Formats: sequence, C-alpha cells, structure tokens
Amino acid sequence: MHLSKLKLSGFKSFVDPTTVPFPSKLIGVVGPNGCGKSNIIDAVRWVMGESSAKHLRGDSMADVIFSGSSSRKPVGQASVELVFDNSDGTLGGEYANYNEISIKRTVSRDGHSVYYLNGTKCRRRDITDIFLGTGLGPRSYAIIEQGTISRIIEAKPEELRVFLEEAAGISKYKERRRETVNRIKHTRDNLDRLSDLRDELDKQLARLKRQSRTAARYKVLREEERLAKGQLQALRWQNINHHYEETEAVISKQQIAVEGVVAKQRAVETDIEKQRQDHTEASDKFNQIQSRFYSVGSDIARLEQSIQHAKERRQQIQTDIRQAENEWNQAQAQLNVDRQRIESLEKERGELEPQLSQLEAAAKQSAQKFSDSEQAMQQWQSSWDDINKQAMAPAQAAEVQRTRIENFDKTIADLLQRKEKLEEELHSISPEKFNQEIDALQQQLETTTVDAEQHKKSVESSQQQITQAREEINLLNNALHAKRDDLQSMRGRCSSLEALQQAALGKEDSDLNQWLNAQSLSDAPRLAEELNVESGWERAVESVLGHYLQAVCINDTSNLASQLTQLENGSIALFDTTATTSTESLASNALLEKVNSSYDLKSVLGNVVAANTLDDALALRSNLALHQSVITPEGVWLGQNWIRYVKNDASESGILQREQEIKSLHQGIDSLDADVKELQTKLEQQQQQLKNVESERDAQQATLNQATRQLADVQAQLNAKKNNRQQVESRQGNLQTEFTQAEGKITQAQNDAREARGQLQQALDSMAELEKKRNELSQQRDVFAEQHTQSRIKSNEDRDALHKVTIRVETLRTELSSTQQTLERMESQLEQLTSRRD
Repeated sequence: MHLSKLKLSGFKSFVDPTTVPFPSKLIGVVGPNGCGKSNIIDAVRWVMGESSAKHLRGDSMADVIFSGSSSRKPVGQASVELVFDNSDGTLGGEYANYNEISIKRTVSRDGHSVYYLNGTKCRRRDITDIFLGTGLGPRSYAIIEQGTISRIIEAKPEELRVFLEEAAGISKYKERRRETVNRIKHTRDNLDRLSDLRDELDKQLARLKRQSRTAARYKVLREEERLAKGQLQALRWQNINHHYEETEAVISKQQIAVEGVVAKQRAVETDIEKQRQDHTEASDKFNQIQSRFYSVGSDIARLEQSIQHAKERRQQIQTDIRQAENEWNQAQAQLNVDRQRIESLEKERGELEPQLSQLEAAAKQSAQKFSDSEQAMQQWQSSWDDINKQAMAPAQAAEVQRTRIENFDKTIADLLQRKEKLEEELHSISPEKFNQEIDALQQQLETTTVDAEQHKKSVESSQQQITQAREEINLLNNALHAKRDDLQSMRGRCSSLEALQQAALGKEDSDLNQWLNAQSLSDAPRLAEELNVESGWERAVESVLGHYLQAVCINDTSNLASQLTQLENGSIALFDTTATTSTESLASNALLEKVNSSYDLKSVLGNVVAANTLDDALALRSNLALHQSVITPEGVWLGQNWIRYVKNDASESGILQREQEIKSLHQGIDSLDADVKELQTKLEQQQQQLKNVESERDAQQATLNQATRQLADVQAQLNAKKNNRQQVESRQGNLQTEFTQAEGKITQAQNDAREARGQLQQALDSMAELEKKRNELSQQRDVFAEQHTQSRIKSNEDRDALHKVTIRVETLRTELSSTQQTLERMESQLEQLTSRRD
C-alpha cells in the first residue's frame, strides 16, 4: 500500500483545489521558501488524525483554513483527501477487497471536523485503527520532518521501543490490548461502583425497614388515638347536652319574667305620653307670655339708648367745636408762614435767574475753547503719527542695510580665507606620483592571475571527481535505502504473520504452554509447520484438517495419553509422527496427493477426494464410499448426505498459506541481508575514496583561495591607486573651479557692500530730516498741551458753577410750587373750618 495522490482545497496556502500525484515511491517537492512545501506534510498529518494545532505550526485548528490575502478573500472551510493504492491487500479485514482507499477530513471556521472513509462519514478512531501496525499515522516514524531524525537518535529506550513496535506491526495488537485493559478497568470500576451502590442500598433498606416498623406502629397508635378522641368527643357531647337542657330551662323562666316586666313598661310609657301632652300645652302658654315680656323690655331699652345717644352727640359736638377753633387758629398761622416763604423764594429766584444766564454763556464759551484746543491736539497727534510712520521706513532700511553690510563683510572675509586655502591645496597635490606605483601593481596583477587560473583548473578537476563519487554514493545510498526499506517491510510483514500464526496455532495459550513445558514439548512443531500444500488447495486442506493443524507433532502419543488430564483449561491435539497406515483404502485423486509432508497423513487425508470445481464434487458425490468425502479448492466439503463449509475470519484462516509465506519471507530476508551488507561495503569504500578526493580538493582550494586573496589584494591596491589618482585629478579641477568661483563671489560681495553703504547713507539722511521735524512738533506739543489743560480747567469750572446755580434754581422752583400748593390747600381748609365754626 502506498500513497497515490493528495487532494487539497482551502488548506493553508492551497486556496484553490489542488491535486498532488505520487506516481512512484520517491517523489521530491522543491521550491523557494514560503511556497508551501511544509504544508503538504502538515496536510498528510492533519488528515490522518492530528489534533494538536502546535504540531501543525499554528495556534488553533482554524489556522489550517486559508485566511485570505490582499487579492483573495478567506474561505469558510478546508478539506484534505488522501488516496492510497491497496492493490497489494495490505489493509485486511473489510478493506481487503478495495484496491483504493480514500480518507478525507474537512474542518469549518467553528472548529468542527468531519472524517470520511471511502466517501462514508466515520470517526477519527476509525481512521487511526486502519493505520495501526502499518507504520503510518499523524506522528509515526514514516513522516520525517525537521528534527525527527534527531529525536529518534536522542530518544530514550521507552520512546525508541514505540517506533520499533510500530515498525514491527505489533502496535495494533498493543492498542487492542490497551483498549481491552481499559475496558476491563472500566468494568472493574463499574463493579466497584455497583458494590458501593449495593452497600448504600443495603443501608437504605435497613433504614427503610426501621421506618416501615415505625410507620406500622404509628398506624396502630393513630387508630388508638382516633378511638380515644371519639370517646372523648362523645363524653364532651353528653356534658354539653346536659348543660344545654339546664340552660334552656333557665332561659324559659327568664323569658316569662321579661314579658311581665315589658307589660309594666308599656303601662308606664302610656302614662308618660299623657304627661308629655300636658307639658306641651303648658309650654305654649308660657311662650306666649314670655314673648310679650320680651317685646315690652325691648321698647324700654330702645328709648333709654336714644336718650343716651343724644347726650353723647351733644358732648361730641362741643368737642368738635373746640377742636375746629384750634385747627382754624393753627391754619391761620401756617397760612401766614407760607405766604412769607413764597415771597422770600420769589425774591431769591429773581436774583439767581440773571446769574444763570451769564453762567450759561460763560460755560458755552469755555466749552468752545476746550473743543478748539482738543481739535488742535488731535491735529498735532496726527502730524506726529505721520512723522513717526515716515521715520520708520528709513530706520528699517538703515537696519537692513547695516545687516547686509555686516553679512557682506563676513562673506568677503570667509571667501578670502577660502581662496588662500584653495591656493595652498592646489600647490600641494599632484597626480604624477601615482603612475609608477600603478605600473608595478599592474605587472604583479598579471602574474597573480596566471597562478590563480592554474589552481582553479586543479580545483575544478577535483570537483568533477567529487561529483562523480557523490553520484555513485547517492546511487548506492538509494539502492541501500531501497533494500533496507524492502528488508524492513519484509521483516514487519514477517513479524505480523508470525504473530498471527502463533495466535492461529494456539502457541499463545498460557495453560497449554505450561502443560507442554511440563512434558518437555515446548519446542515441538505444529503439524501446519511441517506441511507443503500445492498452491490453491490450502483452503481445502485447512477445512479437512481443522484443529489438526494445531496438533503438536511427537514421536509416540501413547506415552502422553495418561498426562492429558493434567491440562486444566483449553484443548490440545497430538499427532504421532512415527505411526503408518496402509495404502489399500486410499481414494483415487485423494487430497493427500496435494500435500507434501514427511509424516503419514493417510488417516486424515487419504479418504478425501479432491475435485477441481463444485460441479465435479457434486458429480462424484453419488460414487463415494461410506468413509469417503469430496472437497473443492474453495473449502466446500461434501459427503454422501452432508455438506460443510466454514468461513473463518482472517486470523483463523490461511494458516498453511501464511506458513508458506513466512518461509519465503525468511528466505527473502536472508537474501536481502546479504545484499545490504554488500552495498554497505561498497558504500564505505566509495565514501573513503570521496573523503580522499575531498581532502585533496580542500588543499587545492586552500591554495586557490590564497591565490585569489592575493589577486584580490593586488587588484584592490591597483584600483585604490587608480581611484586616488582619479580623485586627485578631479580634486585639482574642482579646486581650480572653486578658486575662480571664489574670486567672482568676492568681487560681487564687494560691489553689493558698496551699494548697501550708499543706501544706508540715504536712509540716515532721511532720518536726520525727520528728526528735525519731530523736534519742531515736540515744541508745538508743549504749547498745545498747556492751552488744552487751561481750557479744560476753565470749562470744568464754568460747567460746575452753572450746574450749581441750575440746581439751586430748580430747587427754588420746586419749593415755590410746593409752598403754593400748600397755601391753596390751607386756604381751602380754613374756609371749611370757618363754615364749621359758624
């Protein structure tokens, strides 16, 4: 079985569906870094059940899905399919009839993985079970990546044993054994849990039994309680009934007494009603008399109140007359005072009104003077600002020109200094001194080049020999690896077949092996190991011999007959190799003729006829003797009145064919061992020859390297000298150019400096004229400021005086108006008092 093709879609860098064919056993995948070579191995490991993202060079299982790029969108799932060629029947069991095995795994973004086996959904466990014992798996030795060889070499004995068991093909049985042990362990755990549950249930049953007894006793006591309560209620009812009867008798007596008292109450109520009517009539008469009494009393009180009011009114009038006389006298006095105040206020107002007119005129005149002086100050300020603006431009121009002059002077000094340095450097450099050195180095370079070419030819010749030797070594290695692979595969196949053969022949039965050891028969062969059957008739011989195939071959069975009872378990068959039988009863074309053995098998195969087909067997059936039978190569066994056909599983069938294959495998292994040893010897000789040639090549390469370094040094020195000469020539030209440019710059800077000084002088003259005008304006400012101050003071004084007089006049007017109103009110009040007094 080998891998024939690999199909990828959406897995890591394989975003498009890609099929990688594997037409032969040796396939190489080459390409630059990052092209996806390692992703192919990751895909194989992943589809075979790898569940660790770290072993797939990722952080999570979703990292195996293509995540997108600058030109492609990410995909939603990844799938990988492995197609194996199973034409050799390596996979047995239910897959033995399939020439091609397909294993597929898909994963989506949510991390859900699905496995398919030949298009049918299956479990991961089914995939791993298929490859158990074949050397394949997600972390098996068959997949070798970076670091795998180092891990195998540095592996501990326990780790190395795992690889050896996998290579030997027994890991499948160990896995089955481990699963069986786990199931037994789980069964024991379940039994322990059942024991715990049984103990717990026993405890609960004991507690429930106690609770049951308690419940039964409770039920009895509950019945007794119910009976006692019934009896108690009956006694209570009797007492209550007796008390009820006594109470009923007392109530009857009391009702009779109450009815007598009610009759007396009715008579008293009738008497009371009669007396109430008499009282009502007497009350009406009393009310009439009382009403007349109150009416007479009211008239008397009204007359007495009228007399008292007349007396009080008289006293009030006399008081009012005296008060009016006093008020009239006061009003007359206040009236005289108001008339005198009005005369004085009118006199003062008459005196202030001419003064108010004069002050208004003076204030108006002083305000006009202040306005004129303020306008003159504004005009002067405007002139002053104009002068300042005019003076600012020459000042700025003068400052700029001073700065330019300073810069020009500094530039001229720097250029003069630079010019002197350029003159010194021009006199100090000369390219002529490099010519002799360059000629000497040129001759040395030619000599060194010839030596290097000779050494290079020697190294190339040695390299060709090394290449040829390495190609031969590679061929030998490939042949050796192929032989070792075949040998390893053959040994693994042989180990697997021997393990199956041991199990099929019953050699793993511990009880049987113990009995055989006790009888010194542990090395005795089984009958199946001593038979050579014609090809195609193995199934028929197995069907006839059956359990005889596991029979232990011994010289005499009669000596061990009494020892068979010591076998405690299992079964055993013994075959006497010394016994012989007659040939008279042999059937024609017996199955015995298809078997080659040193033992006499006539007793078990002599009466079985071999028929090539089932039709032939059915035709011979009627001619068989009672002790004869017929069998086909497929294992259909027929007698006169019976047919037998047994379909055993793979582990129990094919014993003879497996034995033949084991023998042929042993022969092949011996032959391959010899071939491997021969190839190893040739490989060691070729490697020694390669080592000698490489040593010679290394010596020649060292000489070539030394010559090359010497050539490089001479070439570097020559190039350096030429570069130096070229640099000197270039520098000389640059210096001459810089010297000419420096002279031009000095002349230009001197001209610019003279122009800047002329502009500076013009600016200074303008500044002197403007300064003269500024001094004149400063003198005018003092005069205008004095006039402005005096006019402001005069205007403020006139305005304050006018304000005071105006306030006083307004105050007099207000007081005069108020006094006149008071006089009018007093005159009106005096008239009212006069009329009241009269």
